[in-house]
Amino acid sequence: MSAGPFTERVSRALADARLRGALRFTTDRLFRMRRQAMEVLRASAEQGLALGDFERVRARAAAIRQHAVAHLDYYLAQAAEQIQRRGGQVYFARNAEDVGRVVLEIARRRGADLVVKSKSMASEEVHLNQILARAGIEAVESDLGEYIVQLAGETPSHIIIPAIHKTREQVAELFGRVIGHALSADTPTLTAVARQVLREKFLRAGIGVSGANFVVAETGTLVLVTNEGNGRLVSSVPPVHVAIVGIEKVIPTLADLSPLLAVLARSATGQQITTYTHLITGPRRPGELDGPEELHVVFLDNGRSRILGSEYEQVLTCIRCGACLNVCPVYRQIGGHAYGGVYSGPIGAVITPLLGGRQEWSDLPMATSLCGACHEVCPVGIPLHDLLVRLREENVAAGRTEGGERLAMRLLAWAWSRPWAYRLSGRIARWLQRGFFAGSAAGDGCWSERGPGPLAAWAAGRQVPVLAPRSFRELWGDLVAEPAGPAAAVRAAREQPEQSGASGPDGPGGGR
Repeated sequence: MSAGPFTERVSRALADARLRGALRFTTDRLFRMRRQAMEVLRASAEQGLALGDFERVRARAAAIRQHAVAHLDYYLAQAAEQIQRRGGQVYFARNAEDVGRVVLEIARRRGADLVVKSKSMASEEVHLNQILARAGIEAVESDLGEYIVQLAGETPSHIIIPAIHKTREQVAELFGRVIGHALSADTPTLTAVARQVLREKFLRAGIGVSGANFVVAETGTLVLVTNEGNGRLVSSVPPVHVAIVGIEKVIPTLADLSPLLAVLARSATGQQITTYTHLITGPRRPGELDGPEELHVVFLDNGRSRILGSEYEQVLTCIRCGACLNVCPVYRQIGGHAYGGVYSGPIGAVITPLLGGRQEWSDLPMATSLCGACHEVCPVGIPLHDLLVRLREENVAAGRTEGGERLAMRLLAWAWSRPWAYRLSGRIARWLQRGFFAGSAAGDGCWSERGPGPLAAWAAGRQVPVLAPRSFRELWGDLVAEPAGPAAAVRAAREQPEQSGASGPDGPGGGR
């Protein structure tokens, strides 16, 4: 899905003021909602209310996911057995080609020419829409955000909010093309248009395609979490329901759902629980009023089994909440499309090279500040910053870094491992910084719009404090060398009683 080199994609994103404004607005809102949800929990705990301790629930959720991934072979087999026992069909797909073959076989057997889809990152991962289009089958996204980006001919830019990069004015223009006249850019109008268009698609579709947030091995239950209700329509109105699910989405029991749903909703959108939570166990049974005639579950590998048992295994515990994207300073500046793949943000920078190839996606681990905010907000405690460092180390060991970068790192390693060279480099840097700062020499300035020499492009997008006139080591040396001062006075006061032999309760003149 990569469109040009990574640096080109980033440059286009940084030059798009409307994109960056939309990103800041929505990620700020999502972050505030999550913070408010955490504050409600803390306040309730102080008042003795039983809303639960989020950290305790998060630890439980992390333990469930880690256990499930560590025993994936067992729980995956159990889930497949239970799905089949309840009338569903199960398929194991190694890659996108296998998924396409399964879905096309079902579509041809049923004579379906229209597929309606609920939001599914797994289907995006295998490019299912393109596979269906080549076979002459129309695929329509029913999630509002997914529908917007589909009309725009784009891919999702966020795991939870696919159209996070679009303004209401842009959405109004897209919807206006669909119905043939201009629209006002207010939310009720746009929502009504989407409802009108999509309702007809639901009623006419021969197949509904969804993903699944979780699959319960104990009962073979698919769990779909949405805020729009389209997941329920996709899975119940068309006569055939096909769920495409990553193999890592399996969890042991129904009881495990409670902590996972609690952390998913609060981490994704700041809600106590999402608007719609659907539990689907098998196709429609005799006497039931709704539900599909057929249920097909496709478990997708697509490189996941290679991650099992590796030092990156913990990344498979991800529940796709998108919290790491909302706090990432890199994602907040460039958006999802700059990453070039299906998954963006910190989780995308880790999982895309693991699934798609280290060589092809070697740039992504560098798209991070390593600030650790992603780990702090992750509801299952994935150490994304550590995994990114490991991928960077792999890139260096494999020689995937640019020649200029390798030379610069060697020079820095040589200079900074020698005290005299380190001191000299500091003096040179202080001399070079003159004339490149907007502020005063006292240290309150930042790089101007141009930096010295090859640092010009780097300095243009960053604010870097002025180097102090003297280093910490130099200041410390002066402090240690001072014959008198606060430190010397304290030492003298401590030493004086012993040296003077002053009388006191424990001194020579005192009794014991």
